[in-house]
Amino acid sequence: MKYLPRRKTNLFVVILVAMILLLVVLLYNHDEHKPRIKIGVLHSLSGTMAASETPLVDAVRLAVEEVNQSGGVNGSEIEMIVVDCRSDADYCALQADKLIAQDEVRALFGCWTSACRKAVKPVVEKHHHLLFYPVQYEGLEQSPDIIYTGAAPNQQLIPMVGWALQHRGKRAYLIGSDYIFPRTANQIVKKLLAAQGGELLAERYAPLGERNLDTFVREIVERHPDFVLNTLNGDSNRYFFQALRQAGVRAEDIPVFSTSIAEAELATMGPTLMAGHYAAWNYFQSVQSDENHAFIERFRRRFGRQRVLDDPMEAAYIGVQLWVNALRSARTLEMSTVKTVLTQQTLAAPEGIIAVDAGTRHLWKPVRIGRIRTDGQFELVWQSGRSMAPAPFPFFIPRAELSAMTEGAR
Repeated sequence: MKYLPRRKTNLFVVILVAMILLLVVLLYNHDEHKPRIKIGVLHSLSGTMAASETPLVDAVRLAVEEVNQSGGVNGSEIEMIVVDCRSDADYCALQADKLIAQDEVRALFGCWTSACRKAVKPVVEKHHHLLFYPVQYEGLEQSPDIIYTGAAPNQQLIPMVGWALQHRGKRAYLIGSDYIFPRTANQIVKKLLAAQGGELLAERYAPLGERNLDTFVREIVERHPDFVLNTLNGDSNRYFFQALRQAGVRAEDIPVFSTSIAEAELATMGPTLMAGHYAAWNYFQSVQSDENHAFIERFRRRFGRQRVLDDPMEAAYIGVQLWVNALRSARTLEMSTVKTVLTQQTLAAPEGIIAVDAGTRHLWKPVRIGRIRTDGQFELVWQSGRSMAPAPFPFFIPRAELSAMTEGAR
């Protein structure tokens, strides 16, 4: 056997070690020192809103990972900083300020309840920053610093009530959580009832997170409305539908039309509890399109085959896409430029073609009404067939009354 001289052996070892060290340095620099753009994600991972909001963090994460895997944004990767808002609007506002002032995020993605959004809104506006809000809401608001990727009233609430009046009857019972969205939404609903010959049987509110809803259900049984409009939020919905079942209320007899129950809530609360009742959204997982099928496949491949998608998750996902597309087009992080470019964005989203409305910073969106199935999905009973322009300030309400409603919603 021939042996290398000791000097050549030592040289070979030195070269090998040097190459390994160089490779480590390169990998370190690539992974740890590649430029990063930070974003803040504000959602409740605990408390009454956790079941609804936690899945939105995964939707944002999927969008961010897809952007980073495709090369990032203008040579930079996106870094998520996730904050648990604890189902507490004031705490969420404090965390939003920290994310902007201390963590130096370039955009915020989050909030669910209108109470949370209204607490965070002045923080975002004080810093002239940017928030993407992914949930349907009561309208009567717009801001140069917020992109509303959920539905305005004419893209969920108003079509749903109109359909219920046409197909289920004129006598309505309103129940909601006691905060901004349900109270303001019901002011709009009462205008609709008056305009379309409807009759308001009762308007009732429960504290956010309330579990004892038996009194309201007894009243529903006694008055037997043609339909119930449900603006309860969070896990109160579980206890409301449990009370309905225990009282023998069937969907065929008294259907409930909900504004905040989607596939994620059905998965955690049990779809058989709510089967036969209705909800209106812009996106359902059951939408038949190539874009949606691909979206579902990518999400399940990343987070598990048992997972479901819903409207707020899709709205959270497309919010990231809109922002990234604006950054790539603007080729700058300068906030005023990014905001201007954002108003020019259009996207073939899982829900359909959407576009940012430059005047309101809400989205043009399709509208759908679905009946809950026992498998936790929705059977479409009506859809707009095209994207509808947002109207955060309903046209059929006089301006003076809109002003009063806006003040009351603060």
